[in-house]
Amino acid sequence: MAPEMRLIAVTDDAGGVTEPGWLVQAEVVHRQLRPQLPVDYVSRLSGVFANGARMALVVDDRAVLSLAVWRLIENTYEGRRLYVDDLVSDEARRSQGAGKRMLEWLEEKAIALGCEVLALDSGVQRQRAHRFYFREGMHVSSFCFRKILK
Repeated sequence: MAPEMRLIAVTDDAGGVTEPGWLVQAEVVHRQLRPQLPVDYVSRLSGVFANGARMALVVDDRAVLSLAVWRLIENTYEGRRLYVDDLVSDEARRSQGAGKRMLEWLEEKAIALGCEVLALDSGVQRQRAHRFYFREGMHVSSFCFRKILK
């Protein structure tokens, strides 16, 4: 029998890390999506949390299965939304329900926080992720344009 999945909030409402051991364990899965993260992962994430981001994990009794970095944003065209910076499931454990569980939790959290929208950006190369998002009822609502300022 497979271990039961559970959700862990790694940060509190003020961005403080409440689960430092799980934050360290999340790094391996997070780097599957963001390999460019600096060597001092915990320091970088602490800075991201200090600027409003939060982290949640879906875990079993021994491993991180999925993670999300998210934040609240209020803007003129959507109102209040829960924006997901990063959503990734461990490549070796995909299609076992952890990503779906995380997306369900994010939606529940958004509703509880009075959000009108749950939103995320996904790179154009991530076709597998797009199929998952479409299957979970999400849709493409706009283009996102960027200009690198270096």
